[in-house]
Amino acid sequence: MTARGISEQPLLRIDAVTKRFGGFVALDNVSVDIRPGERFGHMRTRRGIARSFQIPRPFKSMTVAENLMVAIDFASVADGFVSAAQRRDGVMSILMRTGLASKADVSATRLSQVELRKMELARAMATRPKLLISDEAMAGLSSSEVDEVLDLLMKLAGEDITIIMIEHIMQAVMRFSQRVMCLDAGRIIAIGGPAEVMANQRVQEAYLGT
Repeated sequence: MTARGISEQPLLRIDAVTKRFGGFVALDNVSVDIRPGERFGHMRTRRGIARSFQIPRPFKSMTVAENLMVAIDFASVADGFVSAAQRRDGVMSILMRTGLASKADVSATRLSQVELRKMELARAMATRPKLLISDEAMAGLSSSEVDEVLDLLMKLAGEDITIIMIEHIMQAVMRFSQRVMCLDAGRIIAIGGPAEVMANQRVQEAYLGT
């Protein structure tokens, strides 16, 4: 399945990538193309790529707005001089879109877990990415909090940002993705539309057992 206006020319091409952590094989000769505007589920930045992390890593001595300011300053290097007022306006615009405007001047240490996940996504957005990689942004959240983050990702996808979701929460992957890639022991065992992948026998055996 593809979104309206998706080009056939890939925005990101991954070719035969292998990654090991000691004896654990996370990726085993994985290749995939990601198209512009696509919402892509992966079960198991100056170039226009940003990512959010599974474990939030805020600058603890800074406010929420200051955390975003760091990302905006990094992204603005190539744009020449940007005034403090312009940077603040940019920060507030992102915080409004992510539902954190009321927390702008609050210390990052006072945020709840779901607010920290939203701030991670907001910091990624501050770099103005074409491609956003969401790495288990919903891990450890309650069902209602998962819905909050999922709604935010849907909103960002509507702003012509290509999103790769790496996630273990199956219902979130199925609701969000236009195309899903399922891995088992680092190997691709299925790739296609959500319903197609869920109906795949190898996927059912890997995730639900035989």
